[in-house]
Amino acid sequence: MVHFVLLVACAVVIYLSCEWFVNAVEWLGQRLNVGKMAVGTILAAFGTALPESVVTLVAVTTGGSDEAKDIGVGAAMGGPLALATVAYAVTGVALLMRRRKLAASVPASGGPSGQGDTGRGQSEVLTDPVHAARLVKDQRWFLAVFVFKVALGLVAFAFKPWLGLVFFATYAVYFWREMRGGDEAAAALEGEHEEDDALEPLKMQPRRAAPATWAVAVQTLVTLVVIFFASQLFVHQLDAIGPMIGLPAAVTALLLSPIATELPEIMNAIIWVRQGKLKLALANISGAMMIQATVPSGLGLLFTAWKFDGALAWAGLMTMVAIVYLLATMRAHRLTPARLAFAGVFYLVFAAGLVPILN
Repeated sequence: MVHFVLLVACAVVIYLSCEWFVNAVEWLGQRLNVGKMAVGTILAAFGTALPESVVTLVAVTTGGSDEAKDIGVGAAMGGPLALATVAYAVTGVALLMRRRKLAASVPASGGPSGQGDTGRGQSEVLTDPVHAARLVKDQRWFLAVFVFKVALGLVAFAFKPWLGLVFFATYAVYFWREMRGGDEAAAALEGEHEEDDALEPLKMQPRRAAPATWAVAVQTLVTLVVIFFASQLFVHQLDAIGPMIGLPAAVTALLLSPIATELPEIMNAIIWVRQGKLKLALANISGAMMIQATVPSGLGLLFTAWKFDGALAWAGLMTMVAIVYLLATMRAHRLTPARLAFAGVFYLVFAAGLVPILN
């Protein structure tokens, strides 16, 4: 019973901390004079993914056995899978719920019930051509890196560990590109279509129109620390609850733990959707995916054999299938809340396919 109570308590703490974090990181982006997309793809994504990367680093460098190091490798594969499926699906569901709520509160022109708005909310394309192009570029980057890292997990050769440095270099290039705001033409167009939302007051200084820089920094760092420890405690509760409800340890590690470790990114997306800031929500997920595809993978290559078993190969395959689906939808300018929510089906397929692999 204690584990269930702690699980719920941790989830609440993570959500509340993420509310303070996204509030602070938007002000941080303004202070650093970076584009709104970079706030999601770099600042928010780096902040929430950094603790997970630290966990991977500890697992692969201090693990006393191959099983302990495999935890780090599993995290490097499970994180991108959870983001490409569950995180996008939750964002789609949150959009559907938000738009149904808005439709109910503001009657549609077709009648007092608001059903016309609800229908349009389900089929409404979420991205304009400029935003879609940015997301497609991010997904292409991710897919190229991810295919390479999966291929490395299926082969063995002497200098493979040194290729971990390639992943760090790849993220450095991506970081530089995002902080520059992409090419100048795209940046100019993005400015024309930018969500013109005034920043909410900093929660630490709610009465100040422009908070002090030190307050922005403190709120960002403190919330990250709280998110990190609450997320780790959440994972530990899942590890304890799994056997209690009859789940094998391998199932808990590959199915539930990745979702738990990506919970901050998922919470960030829900909060930004609730605030009507869809671009930030989607950018946060795509940016976190790039970090998960590079930094933990580089650490795994440097400090482990990086050899995949059937379960890890299956996780890699389903991640690539989900990304191909999202890429095709984005390129066709057909990304709607319902199609975004459909990404969660790929995680269910992964779960169904994992059962015979582990048995």
